[in-house]
Amino acid sequence: MTKFSDLNLNPKVLKAVEDAGYETPTPIQAGAIPAALAGRDVLGIAQTGTGKTASFTLPMLSLLARGRARARMPRSLVLCPTRELAAQVAENFDTYSKHLKLTKALLIGGVSFKEQDKLIDKGVDVLIATPGRLLDHFERGKLLLTGVQIMVVDEADRMLDMGFIPDIERIFNLTPFTRQTLFFSATMAPEIERITNTFLSAPERIEVARQATASETIEQGVVMFKPSRREKAETEKRALLRALIDGEGDKCTNAIVFCNRKVDVDVVAKSLAKHGYDAAPIHGDLDQSQRTRTLDGFRAGSLRFLIASDVAARGLDVPAVSHVFNYDVPGHPEDYVHRIGRTGRAGRSGKTLMICNPRDEKNLAAIEALIQKPIPRVENPMGPTVPTTDDADASPAGKPARPQRSYSRNKGGEPRPEPESAKAPVVATTASAPPANDSGKAEPLGARQGGGHSARGRSDHGGGKVVGMGDHLPSFIALSFEERRAG
Repeated sequence: MTKFSDLNLNPKVLKAVEDAGYETPTPIQAGAIPAALAGRDVLGIAQTGTGKTASFTLPMLSLLARGRARARMPRSLVLCPTRELAAQVAENFDTYSKHLKLTKALLIGGVSFKEQDKLIDKGVDVLIATPGRLLDHFERGKLLLTGVQIMVVDEADRMLDMGFIPDIERIFNLTPFTRQTLFFSATMAPEIERITNTFLSAPERIEVARQATASETIEQGVVMFKPSRREKAETEKRALLRALIDGEGDKCTNAIVFCNRKVDVDVVAKSLAKHGYDAAPIHGDLDQSQRTRTLDGFRAGSLRFLIASDVAARGLDVPAVSHVFNYDVPGHPEDYVHRIGRTGRAGRSGKTLMICNPRDEKNLAAIEALIQKPIPRVENPMGPTVPTTDDADASPAGKPARPQRSYSRNKGGEPRPEPESAKAPVVATTASAPPANDSGKAEPLGARQGGGHSARGRSDHGGGKVVGMGDHLPSFIALSFEERRAG
């Protein structure tokens, strides 16, 4: 069996790996590290949680062990799609470079430009950045990329999914043609094939698992959910989420709950907290300090439930996540693989449950096609939820149905017959005769309404019928008119 000591790593890097307690590399590490140390471009494809970060961190540190960085000219560049992943990569470099005199800088949003400029001005061996913040520094004239010897794109498919294609291509063009490029991704989309064909030179392709497969250590399940009424859908869905959590009991030590939209992240987190669950949200609209504080609490175990958007689906390394709940079915099948990959890491077992609405069944079918197996259906812990009726015109239980109006028409254009209740005139029992006018002749009620104007043709509707007040005038209202007339 291959060990790290067999991979020709720098002795100081190898010592740091041993200090961290690692002896045997994962398959992606065993395949990528020798090729990277040989100076070749690498295209690494592996499911999430297989140690891709160390696959480029260890050879980079070994190659950069000799040499010195110049001001504003980093020697290596690591691009990450999110701030959290960039910070995690920086932690890996700190762990494995503790016996080396190498410097690093982290360029992410939500942090002062001034502090980052100071680090760059001193010269850094390793620059870890998100694409947007990197280009911000470059456009301000604070950064030169002509000295980059090694360039890494981590979670490449996620970078492309998030719309970073133009930025990635621009950054590639700003770096030397002679650079060494390491591409790591969980899936291989056609866009990635195009990028690799353009910017990588005869890369060593290491693929250690079938594309977009879920770890075999993860138990999967999906609950088919149909709300009783449309306006109650979200309320019932949140109640179902709580029921699923309660059903796992003590087995659910901590969990990540994924939502498709940021607004739902906030709503679900607030709802869980209101019902006594220890939950907090994390998504791209939150301040970096708040995101960092929330993640640190989740890693430390002081926060039990992390409610997240897909910003946390890639590269979030919390080794002991027992459960992942998909509150929404992801719109992209690949995102499902990355979401559930937050559990069952490093050989541990994990469990994931997903809630599927009828409108999400197409997305569910796409996920099952991608992972090439059906996701087991789980019984709804709240029992079947059946709509009260599919008839849009039916009234709620216990309430009389509203009669059709006499002037409505059917699809053929013919008038609908009036209901029996509408045909019977509603008149007062004690005041059935209309009052007399000044000439002694009876006039219909309502004739003097609006300043004495006539009812304009409404007087022929029937003697006792109260004209102008509708077909269903209660008798007590008619009595009040009669009493005022008599007075």
